[in-house]
Amino acid sequence: MTITVQTRQAEADGNFAKLLRDWRQKRRLSQLDLALMSGVSQRHVSFLESRRANPSRNMILQLSETLEVPLRDRNAWLTAAGFAPIFKTRDLDDPQMGQVMAAIRMMLKAHEPFPAIALDRAWNVRLSNQSFDQLNAMLGDDIWSRVGGEGRNLLRLFFHPDGIRPFVTNWAAVGPLMWQRAQREAEALAGTDMKAVLEELASYQDPHILWSAAEASLVPVIPFNMDIHGLKVSMFAVVATFGTAQDITADELRLETLFPADPETEAMFRAAAQARSQ
Repeated sequence: MTITVQTRQAEADGNFAKLLRDWRQKRRLSQLDLALMSGVSQRHVSFLESRRANPSRNMILQLSETLEVPLRDRNAWLTAAGFAPIFKTRDLDDPQMGQVMAAIRMMLKAHEPFPAIALDRAWNVRLSNQSFDQLNAMLGDDIWSRVGGEGRNLLRLFFHPDGIRPFVTNWAAVGPLMWQRAQREAEALAGTDMKAVLEELASYQDPHILWSAAEASLVPVIPFNMDIHGLKVSMFAVVATFGTAQDITADELRLETLFPADPETEAMFRAAAQARSQ
């Protein structure tokens, strides 16, 4: 049973103690570790997990912050303990998200002429810049319909057999790393949507390749190398998040920027941007 199924059941049962224990174990911390990190006595942590004490709202927020529980799940903690949820989920076009979205659009635009996207926690592309859209077009105008699903999901783009994989020339090196990163994020963020997509895509993968990454040269970052109809493209990614998010939508947004890994790829993207501007 996944952590999220447990979360929903514990929330329904009003069992805050189970949520606390599950997330503490998920972070591989003892009660003493959590006590030292959170400034709460080990005795009180023990009492909370054994239901011998009830938490205050501030205590829930203090412990969930220490355990780096996503805001969506902090609401579940509050509900399970009998409190109202406090973290909102705003639409991207909500007026209160205006400054956040302005910052994202600014970063996407500033990253031109190289690709950049904003993802939610299920790896759905919520916003993209022109360079990313042009890269997609190089893969085929029907690339997103080929991989299926609703919207533009990066997991499907990477791991569906009709997606980007046939173009990747070093899949044995980067495929396992991407798959394991996706699994870690799904587990760390308790993402049921992401886990469902991974479970669906697992049937397309070669288990031997996914769990035994090919040896790679000792470079700072393993690039993602593609051959798109004879055009060589080599890139690596940098991921950024909001450091002080207090809204679930903002908390779950990730900005993924792609950088050229060689001078030829850099020149190709710069030339493409210049052609678009003419």
